[in-house]
Amino acid sequence: MCKLKRIVHSIVLMTIFLSLFSACQDEFAQPQVLKKKALVLGFAQLGDESGWRSGNTISIQKAASDGNIQLMFSNAEQKQENQIKAIRSLIAYRVDVIAFAPIVENGWDNVLTEAKQAGIPVFLTDRYIRTDDAGLYACYIGSNFQEEGKRAARFLKKKFADEDRTINIVELSGTVGASPALGRSEGFYKELSDDSKFKIITSQSGDFMRSKGKEVMNNMLKKYRNIDVLYSHNDAMTLGAIDAIENAGIRPGKDIVIISIDGEQAAIDLLKIGKINCVIECNPMLGPTIVDTAKKLVRGESVPKNIYSEEKVFTEWDDLTDLPPRGY
Repeated sequence: MCKLKRIVHSIVLMTIFLSLFSACQDEFAQPQVLKKKALVLGFAQLGDESGWRSGNTISIQKAASDGNIQLMFSNAEQKQENQIKAIRSLIAYRVDVIAFAPIVENGWDNVLTEAKQAGIPVFLTDRYIRTDDAGLYACYIGSNFQEEGKRAARFLKKKFADEDRTINIVELSGTVGASPALGRSEGFYKELSDDSKFKIITSQSGDFMRSKGKEVMNNMLKKYRNIDVLYSHNDAMTLGAIDAIENAGIRPGKDIVIISIDGEQAAIDLLKIGKINCVIECNPMLGPTIVDTAKKLVRGESVPKNIYSEEKVFTEWDDLTDLPPRGY
């Protein structure tokens, strides 16, 4: 009887063991499918100052969703200290990769050194930084700002090719210290430097904002009565400036030639009706490239130091009838 009990006991134990072994086999059969962690991208956006920026944010969010990437997103509201704080939070969270659009060029070395020490790759989008250590960031994704300025100048040269008089230009520049503002000015000035008839009579910052663009343009119109050209660093400021110009009884696009950068739908619409003369495209749809680059960096792949967007120039001489909606 005891022997029979021992046999039954052994059979029960063997059954339990086989059941557990089978369960373990099921558990480990698909471990990567069940337990795989999505890549985590931390993105520190500089703010939401314009339609361009809104389009840029939407592009990043959509690309992350489509690419099965977990996105930790923050908005610095145009304050560098907020952006630095956000990057430090991303480092503490141990995200896989960090991308950010720097508000200004200077002041990033300390926080990027912290990211490097934590082993987290970082790359820039939309704007550059100034640093003596290029190894603090993997690459830059965005526009060639100097080339944008040169394109604006080339349009002016063509527009006034038959004019011998002095052409007075006012410049609405972007945020002081921001790489788009610096590059767009530098490229513009360089391209015009070989023709003395073009004279930049003033350059003032509108901080890339519509309200500030209107305010600054209003002050310019009061001080200068002989403005031939407005060169504006972004569409938001341009729209504000046009409000000021029209309020002063001046015809935008006729009495004052207007060149704008970005390519928002609102600016293209004004180009079509003759209130803007030239729009230099600055493509905000960087999301797919950002997501692709993040994946490559996490895999340890090398990427180019500069990845420039493909961009166009739209002028008063173009047929824009079939131009698709801009999406921003």
